[in-house]
Amino acid sequence: MTERQKDRPWLMRTYAGHSTAEASNELYRRNLAKGQTGLSVAFDLPTQTGYDPDHILARGEVGRVGVPVSHLGDMRRLFQDIPLEQMNTSMTINATAMWLLALYQVVAEEQGADITKLQGTTQNDIVKEYLSRGTHVFPPVPSLRLTTDMITYTVAHIPKWNPINICSYHLQEAGATPVQEIAYAMSTAIAVLDAVRDSGQVPEEKFGDVVARISFFVNAGVRFIEEMCKMRAFGRIWDQVTRERYGIEDPKQRRFRYGVQVNSLGLTEAQPENNVQRIVLEMLAVTLSKDARARAVQLPAWNEALGLPRPWDQQWSLRIQQVLAHESDLLEYEDIFDGSHVIEAKVASLVEESLAEMDRIEQMGGAMAAVESGYLKSQLVSSHAERRARIESGEEKIVGVNSYESTEPNPLTADLDAAIMTVDPAVEARVVNALKDWRDNRYQPPFNHPRPCKALERLKEVAAGTGNLMEATLECARAGVTTGEWAGALREVFGEYRAPTGVSSAPVAVTAEEGTPLALVRDKVAKTATDLGTGKLRFLVGKPGLDGHSNGAEQIAVRARDAGFEVVYQGIRLTPEQIVDAALAEDVHAVGLSILSGSHTELVPDVLVRLREAGAHDIPVIAGGIIPNSDAEDLLAAGVAAVFTPKDFGITEIIGRIVDEIRKANKLDPLEVPA
Repeated sequence: MTERQKDRPWLMRTYAGHSTAEASNELYRRNLAKGQTGLSVAFDLPTQTGYDPDHILARGEVGRVGVPVSHLGDMRRLFQDIPLEQMNTSMTINATAMWLLALYQVVAEEQGADITKLQGTTQNDIVKEYLSRGTHVFPPVPSLRLTTDMITYTVAHIPKWNPINICSYHLQEAGATPVQEIAYAMSTAIAVLDAVRDSGQVPEEKFGDVVARISFFVNAGVRFIEEMCKMRAFGRIWDQVTRERYGIEDPKQRRFRYGVQVNSLGLTEAQPENNVQRIVLEMLAVTLSKDARARAVQLPAWNEALGLPRPWDQQWSLRIQQVLAHESDLLEYEDIFDGSHVIEAKVASLVEESLAEMDRIEQMGGAMAAVESGYLKSQLVSSHAERRARIESGEEKIVGVNSYESTEPNPLTADLDAAIMTVDPAVEARVVNALKDWRDNRYQPPFNHPRPCKALERLKEVAAGTGNLMEATLECARAGVTTGEWAGALREVFGEYRAPTGVSSAPVAVTAEEGTPLALVRDKVAKTATDLGTGKLRFLVGKPGLDGHSNGAEQIAVRARDAGFEVVYQGIRLTPEQIVDAALAEDVHAVGLSILSGSHTELVPDVLVRLREAGAHDIPVIAGGIIPNSDAEDLLAAGVAAVFTPKDFGITEIIGRIVDEIRKANKLDPLEVPA
């Protein structure tokens, strides 16, 4: 090998944040001391969806999947003793991205930082929230305006900041094929760039600066050759779009810049030690090819399908990256795939199919129109249903789940409750009390914030017009406004949005010929409906709280529909009271609750109690999600009929079990039909 300089490693991050700003600050400082080279902030669901910790929908969610940031005081504590001018900070935040960036900027100013030197990324991709992640707040048009205003503000005032991270990550987790992932992400980028161009806020000669700050956040699955080709195809299409559609001549401004989180939802609860090699293979997909190498990588932990990773688990993931970057010879070579006929053919095919799908979306009126019509969502639900069907039939193998299932006892999970981190339930009460103190004292010394009412009125005034919302948002941050107050003011002007679920239009993914498992379950459903003297069995699928990961709920809803149930599914973000009201109004025979955020311990028993108080003792409640064993035992003891977790991959079998629980609750004899 001729002597050449070794390439610089990518930014190494760990996605982290939990409990409180103080606890997360301690975690960040510890990770930085271990050699992490960038911060990646996880916010809790109330912060992501614009609610204060004392809001009814925030119950059970505070500090669970990230850190609660309710106001400037929380942001100060989150970054205490961390010099923001020297950091590269990624914030996974979308609907409330403008608000969190404003808080970050104000804290940096208080530290004495030069804000033109701030580096980092706000995710700020609302399209994928409507399709897969579910933390949207406002309708598509005002959401796109918030994104546009942030982009134009940062290009002028924080030039090193990436104001948007077009995020195809969650699309893959919602079932997207590589072609869908590329096409939907690129269509989103086009919608954003068109909106910025058409806003008139950026002079034509500066538009290259806007394009240069657009970054992407992708998912790397375990099919690592296909994933690596996907990244090369992404780069090729981006170069073409920016050159041909926007006339960007400078190749540096046309560079496809992306960070990656490797696939978390592909990690398994069964034999979780296998997740380590999955994570390594997925990381190779985005690092092996120099010409399509990620700029930043964050890896999940081996036990993420079990619950919240501990600091040691996160350290292990960081060390996986460090071994590849510093012990292997990966960074010493030019692109090792140049000239490969196999790779070139695969990339060319992905490019061709993705451009065709992008054309289809363009003809519908672009990404926003394709969201509002439900086209994108129904395509993802269909792809996901097809993949689940392949797993259930054994055509797609998952080691330890549907093949090679025998296992030795696992020392890593021998004490399962100690193998994950738990959030102290008392944290929520402390955070709520601290918020009350902030509201009561924000006008007093030492804070002396001006009254927030004036700043909020100004925000609403700008929102009702056409001006850029960033300055009014900064004014709110400095005035001590809370996250819920900022989002609440914009809700008043913009309204809220319930995205299409994609369930009703999803095609049948599993065959139901005579003798198949689905046919047998359909028979059970029909017989049970007859025994109960009803035309159809009715099943309510509910998502209580703020967890927007709706993929599992959608797949259960689609399969229940295909098994002959009448399905009531109203989408995400419902209170237990709303779910019980719907169950009673629709006279359902069972209620299924899906929660992946950890709030099951509070919200599921609440639904049970409300049903009992209403006299509906014959409606069994089924729970599904990331639910540790000890919590599952508590739920069953509280009266939940059945608990399903990611290891229960057979959806048809789950539907069969639900029918059994309906029969049991209605004192009908069991049916001797295998499900």
